[in-house]
Amino acid sequence: MALKPKFSIITITYNAASVLKPTLESAVAQTYTNYEYILVDGGSKDDTVAIAKASGIDFAHIISERDKGIYDAMNKGIALATGDYLCFLNAGDAFYSPDTLQRIVDAIADERELPDVLYGETAEVDENRNFVRMRRLQAPKNLHWRSFKDGMLVCHQAFYARREIVPLYNLEYRLSSDVDWCIRVMKRANKMINVNATVVNYLQNGLSLQYHRKSLIERFKIMSKHYGFVPTVARHIWFVVRALIKR
Repeated sequence: MALKPKFSIITITYNAASVLKPTLESAVAQTYTNYEYILVDGGSKDDTVAIAKASGIDFAHIISERDKGIYDAMNKGIALATGDYLCFLNAGDAFYSPDTLQRIVDAIADERELPDVLYGETAEVDENRNFVRMRRLQAPKNLHWRSFKDGMLVCHQAFYARREIVPLYNLEYRLSSDVDWCIRVMKRANKMINVNATVVNYLQNGLSLQYHRKSLIERFKIMSKHYGFVPTVARHIWFVVRALIKR
């Protein structure tokens, strides 16, 4: 019997009225409909929640209340989810095509049991939804928890984890807890499958240099925790050398 997993699509929002519609429309357009949609809003002051309610989606849950940040909101989403796989689709991001979920399901058609992680590629789009480029880091053919020592090879939005094995996000990290979360998920996973498809349009968000630097510092701490301080330092030296060579 073909596997027909249920997906829990979780979108975190805060004053996201200007970017939310494409996200919701991409879910409505899915040809594979065995999913639930959970919206966790941080108490928006704009029309975010009204836009969600008018989208035509029969939400499993809509929450709008103050939280302790994006990862606290994601933990609320995890607590509410009932699907086989979690799909974190940020406001502004969207499924790559109407058959994205169906292509993911087709990729595991020969499996007897649900794999622990499904993952794919990421396309980057601008605010007008125009394709910019494929994500610089490509998803590897075979994924292992040590794979992220070379960087976050799979985008968070293209990483679908089985709900039964996921931990909560570590709120100690304000900017890069998704990196730590994915590594911890992979440590628990027995089987991970590359679905060999682009699964998400990622909205470029133009992070400020200061924000980006803080994120990189957090990532270094996370990598050191999982892979060791000395190997992480050595790896980052190699990143610098490689960048200089490519120039």
